[in-house]
Amino acid sequence: MTLNELRYIVAVAHEKSFGRAAAKCFVSQPALSVAVQKLEEELGVVLFERSKNEVVLTPVGERVIEQAQKVLEESIRIKEIADTGKNQLHGPLKLGVIFTVAPYLLPDLIPALINVAPDMPLDLEENLTENLEEALRGGRIDAAIIALPFSPPGVTCEFLYEEPFQVVVPRDHEWVKRKNIAASEIAAEKPILLNVGHCFRDQVLEACPELNANDRAPRTNSLETVRNMVASGLGISVLPRDALTLKYHSNLVVPVPFAEPVPFRRIALAYRKSFPRDKAIAVIRDAARACRQGMH
Repeated sequence: MTLNELRYIVAVAHEKSFGRAAAKCFVSQPALSVAVQKLEEELGVVLFERSKNEVVLTPVGERVIEQAQKVLEESIRIKEIADTGKNQLHGPLKLGVIFTVAPYLLPDLIPALINVAPDMPLDLEENLTENLEEALRGGRIDAAIIALPFSPPGVTCEFLYEEPFQVVVPRDHEWVKRKNIAASEIAAEKPILLNVGHCFRDQVLEACPELNANDRAPRTNSLETVRNMVASGLGISVLPRDALTLKYHSNLVVPVPFAEPVPFRRIALAYRKSFPRDKAIAVIRDAARACRQGMH
């Protein structure tokens, strides 16, 4: 059974004539008749009652023609899907973003992508790095914006931008007047950290190793909650640059620079090496870089 054979029987059913059906299908009448007979033999049923003056569908023929029309319609749909697939910037892209990046990058990234790829909406998932890794390798998401290091097998990472850290203190804290703070000084205060599982927590502990000895530091799952806890006078903390831009500014906390060397994190775009939409990846990469250009 072939699509051409299905086209032939549908044409015969519509035209009620082998001759007119052959002309409509741009084949000779003998060729069409042979193809229809071959299909009838394959199916083991008679589709048409033939006479000199007319061609009439048999009861089973009516049901076969109805199904053949559906098959032909779906075959057209397959071609439409394939044509759409040729445009890598058409159709949703499933993007994962770590919790500590998403609230600050996405408000800039989404409008930038709407400008350059309006037919590629982002299907977004915010999550922890380990969960995004599992989703990426399992195909639940197409790409992920994460913090380095990140090197699962079969995954490629493209560097996007660096993001320095700053200390944040309540506005009545004595450090407000300081020009900078050494990383080693953080542990002597009341540090507020993210919960275990957040890569930003690990990066802060790496920059301020003395904090590892403080098991009773307040913890939360959101950088915005960290900011609010600092504002409430519960302690001090460390935030990445993007969480301290003007649009997220709070008069209740004051950012104070780190002394050199300033700790920072490297943000990257990760995707499976086998992912076929390389142009879509390039658009996201370039848009994210452009959003953060000049913010170092």
